[in-house]
Amino acid sequence: MAGDSVSTLILFIAAMLVAAGVAGTLVTNVNEISNSVDTKSGEMTDKIETDIEIISDPGSGAVYNSDGAENITLLVKNTGQKTLATDGTGLDILVNGSYVSSDEFAITVQDGGGPWRDGTVAAIEIDRSLATGEEHRVQVTTNGAKEVFEFYVP
Repeated sequence: MAGDSVSTLILFIAAMLVAAGVAGTLVTNVNEISNSVDTKSGEMTDKIETDIEIISDPGSGAVYNSDGAENITLLVKNTGQKTLATDGTGLDILVNGSYVSSDEFAITVQDGGGPWRDGTVAAIEIDRSLATGEEHRVQVTTNGAKEVFEFYVP
């Protein structure tokens, strides 16, 4: 009889050790998943709160200046809730599929040059020469918000 209770006690202790090991592993995995969800939710919040709209008129002659300066000027409105950087960080620009580096464009906020807040329009001046008599495409992306602008240079 004493042998049965000792072997039962040993099996009980072994079962408790296995259960503790499994519980510890589960707690660690749940914490890692929770941290990952927190990180991703912050990134998604930034993406949801960021939006832009190109409000330039593609039919006007104000988009492309071919008189010596050869630059593209786009009026872009911040329609999201997040204030955007005016130094070009976080902004990706493609002209006809070619990447434009941050030293090839300048951002000027139209309402007194302050921060690029919600509802504020900024002029983006891109130093790029374009072929005449062709249609061109500019893509502006910030934090997942993408806007495409197509225009014709006569």
